Amino acid sequence: MKKRILSIILLAGILTTTAFGFTGCNNSESGSSGNGSAGSADKVTITNVSYDPTRELYAAYNEAFKTHWKEKTGQDVEITQSHGGSGKQALEVANGLEADVVTLALEGDVDAVQDAGLIQDGWVDEFDKDSAPYTSTIVFLVRKGNPKNIKDWDDLVKDGVGIITPNPKTSGGARWNYLAAWAYADKLYNGDEAKIQEFIKKLFQNVLVLDSGARGATTTFVENGQGDVLIAWENEAFLSIKDYPDDYEIITPSISILAQPSVAIVDEVVDKRGTREVATEYLNYLYSDEAQKIAGDNYYRPSNEKILKEYSDVFNLDINLVTIDDFGGWDEAQEKHFADGAIFDQIYEK
Repeated sequence: MKKRILSIILLAGILTTTAFGFTGCNNSESGSSGNGSAGSADKVTITNVSYDPTRELYAAYNEAFKTHWKEKTGQDVEITQSHGGSGKQALEVANGLEADVVTLALEGDVDAVQDAGLIQDGWVDEFDKDSAPYTSTIVFLVRKGNPKNIKDWDDLVKDGVGIITPNPKTSGGARWNYLAAWAYADKLYNGDEAKIQEFIKKLFQNVLVLDSGARGATTTFVENGQGDVLIAWENEAFLSIKDYPDDYEIITPSISILAQPSVAIVDEVVDKRGTREVATEYLNYLYSDEAQKIAGDNYYRPSNEKILKEYSDVFNLDINLVTIDDFGGWDEAQEKHFADGAIFDQIYEK
């Protein structure tokens, strides 16, 4: 786990506009000069700006894609990876970090790049399944034996329970966490918004560390030993179990959310660099049987229903999942919950 986890040390809630990245699948710098073509007849280079917990997924996928592209075109492809909190990564791209493709934690973060004028309208319909080639959900990671007897969301608001979750202002995963908790409270209190907000406020009062990204939160819980429960991406929880099978266990709450990480071509960049063809194929190939199985092997839920069923011994396919549509879509959810001065800012007290 120590080799796998790269901790990001940032002041929670502060979004930096300095364009820097964390390299993944190769050791080249994230981003590129952006001057002219990104390759030659023999080789092409693209950059994928992604979010924290996809490091292992794209380490495996990029190798498969290199082989696929070579067989398809005879051309070598080099893929540079950048990882960080999804909201922060979207801001980096909007502020100049050049990406041929973005593979972020949610639709709203891709919309932020679109709002900067870098992605054309209609991107969500460019690829299948609303441009979400794999999905995930939100679960709890607890220490072996579950000493605080955490079973569901209401256990997280009890006195003496220490929670680790990322910051919704910088992390896409944290926004999914928040909305999953909101969905539980909405059912518990029959839509009484005052009581729902009080529930969410109490939950965040129990948060010990608000990291900037999901991988940083995993580091805090697993490596640094803080907290009683990590609210986590399902794939992050499974990776922790894989690395430390005797130390942790996964608790599936009664209600969670269908988390749909989104992918998109950064149109302005690919047109400038001459990489549209390879960037398009890079995202298209995520839907191939080979890539879908790579997603499943890395604990993401394949969007291909037939292949997803092959992982029924891994994933709880009967979990009760709300969707972002239950919140009116990402534009409405962002404005109501996560924009400056919205509900999260109102209820969160450091």
